[in-house]
Amino acid sequence: KKDIYEGIFRTPDYFIFNPFDPNSLEGWHLHLNQGYQELTPNEQGWLWCESLGLWVGTWQGTISREEATWVRFYDTEGNLVLLPDEAAQQRADTAEERANAAQQAAEAAQQAVEVVQQQVETIQQQVEAAQRAAETAQQRANRLAVRLRELGENPDDLGE
Repeated sequence: KKDIYEGIFRTPDYFIFNPFDPNSLEGWHLHLNQGYQELTPNEQGWLWCESLGLWVGTWQGTISREEATWVRFYDTEGNLVLLPDEAAQQRADTAEERANAAQQAAEAAQQAVEVVQQQVETIQQQVEAAQRAAETAQQRANRLAVRLRELGENPDDLGE
């Protein structure tokens, strides 16, 4: 088949892999005047696919409930390119994490509101107590003023 892809289809990059032999990944890149030239694997055993701008390598894992060694793409940084289902699951996981974080933030905000409400209630109680104390002091001052007048003293003149 390789000769057909090289000579007839002129396929720029050609890869083969035997799923029963995890070390069987091979690849070639088409050089117009020289035909297919075998690709040299990097340290991970991956092959560079020039036409896609991605690495082609093996990956051990589960796809569609099947545990095996698979051929997968990796980006230039070495990150696994996710399959559509994996990308959707990752987006769902990220959305769930964000929702959980938002829920925690809302709960923390609610707790903060409750603390502030308790502080406001305490301050209101202190204000009410201070108002009662002021009223009691004013009533006492009024009684003392009445008593002083009964004794012939003008309480308004005592402050001078």
